[in-house]
Amino acid sequence: MSGIYIHIPFCSKACHYCDFHFSTLLNGKTEMVNAIAQEIAIAKDYFKGEKVSTIYFGGGTPSLLNRVELSIILKAVFKNFSIEKNAEITLEANPDDLTKEKLLELKDAGINRLSIGIQSFHQKHLEFFNRSHTAIQAISALKNAKEVGFTNISVDLIYGFNDLTDEDLRFNLNQITEFDIPHVSAYALTVEPKTALSKFIKKGMVEPPSESLAKKQFKQIADFLIEKGFNHYEISNFGKPNFLSQHNSSYWKNKNYLGVGPSAHSFNGKSRFWNISNNPQYIKLIKEEKPTYQKEELSEQNRFNELVMIGLRTDWGIEKENLKKFNSKIIKQFNNDLKKHLSQQKIIETETSFVLHKKYWFLADGIASSLFQV
Repeated sequence: MSGIYIHIPFCSKACHYCDFHFSTLLNGKTEMVNAIAQEIAIAKDYFKGEKVSTIYFGGGTPSLLNRVELSIILKAVFKNFSIEKNAEITLEANPDDLTKEKLLELKDAGINRLSIGIQSFHQKHLEFFNRSHTAIQAISALKNAKEVGFTNISVDLIYGFNDLTDEDLRFNLNQITEFDIPHVSAYALTVEPKTALSKFIKKGMVEPPSESLAKKQFKQIADFLIEKGFNHYEISNFGKPNFLSQHNSSYWKNKNYLGVGPSAHSFNGKSRFWNISNNPQYIKLIKEEKPTYQKEELSEQNRFNELVMIGLRTDWGIEKENLKKFNSKIIKQFNNDLKKHLSQQKIIETETSFVLHKKYWFLADGIASSLFQV
């Protein structure tokens, strides 16, 4: 199961919390699309004939692409790779882009899954985040998507900030069930360096997010969604049966993936690649047919640590079959470090895996680091 990630590095507006690579200058969009299509052709042998089962347009804001631009990229993908018949094809979208006309264009182009960046259904929070859409547009986007026939829809929500009351959070979650949305990605607000939010906090204009509040709201979200029939399958992700994100699950299951576009990452099981995070430079290098990426050969130690970090974030855990790939010294140390967590029942051993008890998911990174090979 292989996947292709396509990074569209454009946004109409800069959100205060975002540190992803993007530009609000849209005049180079068509040139960028052509460069991405060219990079796809250059990478045609990356999977060595293995079929691709997921395609994911991320960003940035991929819903800024028009029908022609989207078709150019998808045609390049289908021309250069072997794609599964029922491949999951996801597009991240901002609510203000999702008119009925736009949604019909997306369906016609082959998009069969939407990941909509709602973040909040409250206008005051959207203004605080500097989002490009309004609360009314958030509701309208979900109505439009359902009416034109999209059923595989994911919604992003942000929690863990001081202005989000319990009542506000319940309202956000109730909207999910009211529209029968089958997948939710919920992220605690984090303060990334060099973002507007970071500057506001340093100047004392905004209070920093509270870790205790984030922990409390994380539990509220999980309890609510599990009661409504969602599977809490990764720390930040909840899906109803048959609606888990296949693309993101391939990351968490350590599968190979290809990333195209500026700043996109790729992984082939042993090496990691990442493209330059500079739009003009990326386009220039593509035109000159020069490499756009840097490469890191991952040591056995690093690959093991990544497996542990990712595995403990999921409900399938660290799969014993994957542990067989590592040498006996690493496994011996892992088993020794694991004893304490097993005895405290923080980690549960099943027939096939070592799974972090969901009660401790909020501490996953710290527990994972205690199992790292150094």
